[in-house]
Amino acid sequence: MYAIIEESGGQRKVTQGEEILIDLYKGGEGATGEAITFDKVLIVGPEGGAAKVGTPYVAGATVSAEVVEPSVLGEKLNIHKFKPKTGYRRKTGHRQRYTRVKITGIVG
Repeated sequence: MYAIIEESGGQRKVTQGEEILIDLYKGGEGATGEAITFDKVLIVGPEGGAAKVGTPYVAGATVSAEVVEPSVLGEKLNIHKFKPKTGYRRKTGHRQRYTRVKITGIVG
């Protein structure tokens, strides 16, 4: 069974037992094993079968997850700024923080 959920302004396809990275949950203070419920389910259905499509959300459908790691650092992004003929060069970096969760159940 799979579901497409709305999370942090984007849409993600998830299946049971899958581990995904979501935006930082509770500022990284969430405990390992804590339960999270996603209520904004757009589509839910069995693999290869007919799916229920919501308008915009499927009524009564939820996806439950469990926190595996409260805070995970993402990939490093390097930002370069350059203006020609002025000697202006800047290099900065950024690493986004995420929470790793494991999908434990899909109801719908």
